[in-house]
Amino acid sequence: MKEYINFTKENTLENNIVLVIKEGNKSVELLKRADKARKIVSMIIVYILLAIMALVVIFPFYWMLITSLKNNNEILSSTQTFFPSVVMWSNYVYVFQVFDFFTYMGNTIVVAIFSTIGTLITTIFAAFAFARLNFKGREALFAVFLMTMMIPGEMMVISNYITVASFGWIGENATRMDAYLAMIIPFWVSVFYIYLLRQNFKQIPNELYLASKVDGKSDWNFLWHVMVPLAAPTLISIAILKFMGTWNSYVWPNLVTTKSEFRLISNGLRGSSFTDPEAGRIEYGYQMAATVLVTVPLFLLFIFFRKYIMRGVGRAGIKG
Repeated sequence: MKEYINFTKENTLENNIVLVIKEGNKSVELLKRADKARKIVSMIIVYILLAIMALVVIFPFYWMLITSLKNNNEILSSTQTFFPSVVMWSNYVYVFQVFDFFTYMGNTIVVAIFSTIGTLITTIFAAFAFARLNFKGREALFAVFLMTMMIPGEMMVISNYITVASFGWIGENATRMDAYLAMIIPFWVSVFYIYLLRQNFKQIPNELYLASKVDGKSDWNFLWHVMVPLAAPTLISIAILKFMGTWNSYVWPNLVTTKSEFRLISNGLRGSSFTDPEAGRIEYGYQMAATVLVTVPLFLLFIFFRKYIMRGVGRAGIKG
């Protein structure tokens, strides 16, 4: 009788354990399903928000493109259309007829290339000094450099203008070379780029520097044969960002040049080339066509080199 009772108890206990395990498995399955549902819902919300933000970013470029294919009457109409009723490919032909596109583009390319080269040279030397060379007051001097980043660039315009004017690079008698020098040299130094490259240089192991010293290499050889190749992604990022910044500059070139043939493409887009002399109004279709032609090179530059920009900026932010 006792054995029967014990067997019944054990059997009941086993059944209870099995039931508990089954209930536990059901609860786990429900939790997994609920977690999966939450992930799906959150992913859908994220993609919806990303799609909305993408549309917000892309829409101005789309509007610029369709405006470049409209006639001026349709552009100035009270009812706006999201696609031109008559596609005006002739707007792009007109740009090359009345707008001195190649002169402005040539000025922009020259200024952008030499401004980028000068910035790279000053950035490499300054970043190497702050990252590797040991001298008194190095950290204090670098802190002062960083403090200047809090000063708005507009506050430097007057001092820079006085400086370039004292060299005779501004005025009615200024030559094209003077205009180039006035647009290039004041912006050869960028504290942000120095900081960015210094952070990258500090990631390079100090053992490499000591090993180069054992081999009898100078700081000059170590810089150009070791540090610069290792920091190539960051340097490419700096070069691209600087080139794009110079390409888009408007205020300073407009301030230091007195002749339109010395100005950059961004200044030319706001010039009088697109003003109808009879009606006295701006031909926005032609202006947007020129803007598209100016935007395409920068767009392609970013598409082909975007991975270098992301990699360079990412690597520079790892170590302080």
